[in-house]
Amino acid sequence: MAFEYGDMLQTIKDRQWALADIDWDAPGAELITDQQRPSLKQFMADVVWIEHVGARAFAAMAPKAPFDALGDIYRYFQAEEQRHANVELALMHRWGMLEEGETPVPNKNIRLVIEWLDRYAEALPLTVIGAAIPALETALDGALLKFLLDEVADPVCGEVFAKVNSDESRHLAVGFQVLNDLGASPMRIHAIQTAGALVDPRILTGALLYIPLLTRMLMNLNAWGLSEEKLYNAVTRYSNVGDRSEYTRRVPPYHILKAHMSATIKHSQPLHFISRRLGTVIDHFPTQVLGNTPSWTEELTYEPVAR
Repeated sequence: MAFEYGDMLQTIKDRQWALADIDWDAPGAELITDQQRPSLKQFMADVVWIEHVGARAFAAMAPKAPFDALGDIYRYFQAEEQRHANVELALMHRWGMLEEGETPVPNKNIRLVIEWLDRYAEALPLTVIGAAIPALETALDGALLKFLLDEVADPVCGEVFAKVNSDESRHLAVGFQVLNDLGASPMRIHAIQTAGALVDPRILTGALLYIPLLTRMLMNLNAWGLSEEKLYNAVTRYSNVGDRSEYTRRVPPYHILKAHMSATIKHSQPLHFISRRLGTVIDHFPTQVLGNTPSWTEELTYEPVAR
């Protein structure tokens, strides 16, 4: 049965929600313990910024869409990722982790990704960015939801991430379908695009930032209590879904990302060691030389505005 992008677009329009739909004064915030607070604050800050980065990635994908319905879908996804960042920021304020008007500072790895996206996102081939987004969403959002539902007793948190997860399920459905559609292109097209990507310093720089970011987040989840089994299930979902598709396996970036995700949970693999060393180097990078963050990073808000 053919995938109907027009029907998906209508479903996305019908499923829109807003921060104002959530009762932010409902009881449950007091269930966050002092023991949980420091690590949860760090974790949520990273998640807020990763969602914000995801919004920027979808903004870059929209003009590359080969037809109007997909371009419109990507623009909705951009707005949804921004909403996810905002609602997670609102949770941090609900839990007393931030002062009035305060926004968390991105860690150095994310700060470098922000700078890189701002400069080069529009130059990325759709096959590269189209393979990276589902990888991040299957690994991080899948693991994130399990971690938060296991560790956080606040019912508002469960309500928030039920909405986020519903959106992400549509992001994944579209993401894997687009990968499959791209895979149907002639192999010579994939060969040319892959050869070009492997010698493009912009894409290579992005890989050097993306690889340690994903490894860092997954290792943090494991360190904060997510079981190895749940982490494994979240990470392998990418390959499980992709390998079942008819043409996805013809997309070279898919195989590169699949290998990296496997390495994040197999600590004996050389790529895992390299990824951790890259993370150490990034931790020592003087991000102050980058100056102010791009203007699009100022769109974060925890105010419960309506649709």
